[in-house]
Amino acid sequence: MNIDKVILAKPRGFCAGVEMAIESVERALDQHGAPLYVFHEIVHNQHVVEGLKKRGVIFVNSIDEVPAGANVIFSAHGVAPAIWQAARAKKLKWLIDATCPLVDKVHREVRKFAAQGYWIVLVGHRDHDEIVGTSGEAPGRTLIVENVAQAESLSVPDPDKVVVLTQTTLSVDDARDIVQVLKRRFPQMITPAKEDICYATQNRQDAVKQLAREVDLVFVIGSKNSENSNQLVKVARSFGKPAYLIDDYRGVQTEWLHGISSVGITSGASVPDHLVQEAVEFFKRQGARVSELGTLHENIHFALPEEISAAEM
Repeated sequence: MNIDKVILAKPRGFCAGVEMAIESVERALDQHGAPLYVFHEIVHNQHVVEGLKKRGVIFVNSIDEVPAGANVIFSAHGVAPAIWQAARAKKLKWLIDATCPLVDKVHREVRKFAAQGYWIVLVGHRDHDEIVGTSGEAPGRTLIVENVAQAESLSVPDPDKVVVLTQTTLSVDDARDIVQVLKRRFPQMITPAKEDICYATQNRQDAVKQLAREVDLVFVIGSKNSENSNQLVKVARSFGKPAYLIDDYRGVQTEWLHGISSVGITSGASVPDHLVQEAVEFFKRQGARVSELGTLHENIHFALPEEISAAEM
């Protein structure tokens, strides 16, 4: 291994929604103690999840797993109304909603357009927690499209009354290609006034495009079930560069680095920066010089859930 140069992408790592969700869990633990139940992983990162488990957080995939009178937090990915109803029926002590506000925006759009009689075409991965929750707002009027081929073959009961919405963590380029097909096939289709793909997803993908032009190989630090992390790998590979998704520096395989002199590193929106710094130290020990690429500074913060804030007054 002879890595001369390591370049860090900027921006990278935690977004405002993830910071809010994780802080919500930590403060709920401080306020109410363990056990604390979280519906789905609070964010899709193995290190974050395992760290919270050690503090007494129990992650569940069904409200049936939660005992009556427990404290529960909904993850950043949002949940369907049916989950809300099931949770309220449990007579829980505390029910805290840590849904990312940008995801909640899409939920509100689904409700609004469904009430107006529109068919909602939801672009995203049907098994992803976010899409499951969003489509649950109007399951009888929502059609999920995952790729261009499905967009080409989609059948809508009323082609003149269609709106398209998207998962917040998609590849910006993939989403654009799918929406262009849908616009051609359904000329009357409405698109939201503001793009659904979140600012952090857009910014991290733009930063990786810049990074991939400057290095021989890209490492994306993130977990396998993190949609936005997987999309960063895909974006880097679209520039003809080898790119790998790793949970941390221990995932680096020596054979990947044969013939490589410069490495780029970024991380998904649910990844704590200490994992990036550990990777930096790993390459520094091999003699690599480290620099950063990108000047964009994100200064967005989301308020904590009302249940958390009110308990601290």
